[in-house]
Amino acid sequence: MLKDNRITVGMNDGGSYAGIIPRMSNRHGIIAGATGTGKTVTLKVLAESFSELGVPVFIADVKGDVAGLSKPGVPSDDMTGRIERFGIGGSFNFTGYPVNLWDVFGRKGMQLRTTVSEMGPLLLSRIMNLNELQSDLLSITFRLADENGLLLQDTKDLKAMINWLGDHREELSYDYGNISPASVAAMVRAVSAIEAEGGDVFFGTPALDINDWLKTADDGRGMINILDSSSLVSSGGLYSTFLLWLLSELFENLPEVGDCDRPKIVFFFDEAHLLFKDASKALLEKIEQVVKLIRSRGVGIYFCTQNPSDIPDAVLAQLGNKIQHGLRAYTPSEQKSVKAIAESFRINPDFDTMDTILNLGTGQAVVSFLDEEGAPGIAEKVSVLPPRSSFGSISDEERIALIDSSALNSKYKEATDELSAYETLSGSEQDAETGKTSETPEPESDQKLEGKSSADTETERETVRPDGIKQAKPVSQRKGPVYSKPKKREKAVSEKVGRRVAGTVGRSIGQQLGSAVGGKFGRKVGGNAGAELARGLFETLLK
Repeated sequence: MLKDNRITVGMNDGGSYAGIIPRMSNRHGIIAGATGTGKTVTLKVLAESFSELGVPVFIADVKGDVAGLSKPGVPSDDMTGRIERFGIGGSFNFTGYPVNLWDVFGRKGMQLRTTVSEMGPLLLSRIMNLNELQSDLLSITFRLADENGLLLQDTKDLKAMINWLGDHREELSYDYGNISPASVAAMVRAVSAIEAEGGDVFFGTPALDINDWLKTADDGRGMINILDSSSLVSSGGLYSTFLLWLLSELFENLPEVGDCDRPKIVFFFDEAHLLFKDASKALLEKIEQVVKLIRSRGVGIYFCTQNPSDIPDAVLAQLGNKIQHGLRAYTPSEQKSVKAIAESFRINPDFDTMDTILNLGTGQAVVSFLDEEGAPGIAEKVSVLPPRSSFGSISDEERIALIDSSALNSKYKEATDELSAYETLSGSEQDAETGKTSETPEPESDQKLEGKSSADTETERETVRPDGIKQAKPVSQRKGPVYSKPKKREKAVSEKVGRRVAGTVGRSIGQQLGSAVGGKFGRKVGGNAGAELARGLFETLLK
């Protein structure tokens, strides 16, 4: 609810409203508390207020009950009593909000995809649980694909490129060091494991265009994009890496805007501890960097977790807006943790912060929000306002209707199979199996290309299956450049080895002749002369 130009969260015992200043909402925040203390309701109240402000929202829905934002709440005696207690009866009405439902697996929402290339080797190595050496090999795989114009879109592209790396490990070792067959096999198995978890559906095209999440509804309210994560969260690595990828996409694609009147989009990450669990040092540094800098892109991030200690200190220091629900402390270590949390708030002389946190009821919280100057506010005890949308989830029929009614459903519903690394490399293999030579075709001259549009070129490289999905033609059936790096590298390596062998043979013959004529000195001179002569003859034969 918007009240006094603030994103209102609750009311204190004195009857004053407490909320976030829109201009400070991109300074990030945290919603923490034990299970059952009201974190989800607080999240929904904030999401509703941001939507009313015209700010798009993203929510990772772990428990599957946030989709109720799409339909109005239902009056009840309890709700009526809460509304009267807050004194908002005149301005409160039940309503639903504009919602888009998403699902990485395409079951409970619109299909959400990204490509292997967009995910990148750093994040992908975390999903694949690779060790340091294997992570380095994955980075080499990406580099080779980029250098040779091979698109890594789905898991079969990644497999094809890793297998190519293994097939050419001997010649590649001159540039990249030893490439172990065991490491290559482990990487392929890791890709297969990702496919078994649903990665074959998640990685592909059309990939998510992040700009589709920056839109408002026809009535001006911000769209609320809900990612169903009830299945995804069981694979903690895939869940957390996906969320980190989203942040990276926003950081890389949104322009610098500095401090603005309201954020461009706000993210709510439930079960935030999974983002940092078992993360490597390099990944933690990347998370910290994105959280520190992304606010300048107009993006606000709100982490939802049970305990603030789940979040690294470097990240926690960036979360200026705090909502702390109740915690329980039964052991000395738990009491020490609650004390540290209480000490992170500005002291309020009217109550003891630690004692208040330990005795908060459901729907109550200790809050501190940034003021107009960006300074943390004094701690306040508040009762969280009721949401205007439904408390519960939605039925399967309502979910299907909501998905079908979305303007984005037709854009992302059907997968496409575009020309990428798998098609290019498998086409070369088909030529080898049939015994045909797959020489790199000469590029078409400028005269031949005159009058030919890019659409014509794509037609030559693609075919259409009976179900309407575009698929690349095998290399042997289409015009245009194919992957020729292996042939060039093999040729270079063959010539290098040939020169070495010729020099060795020539040196041996020269040494024998020189020794017979001039003894030890003649052996040395004859060996050098023989090697040079043999290498010269080899060069002549190459020409």
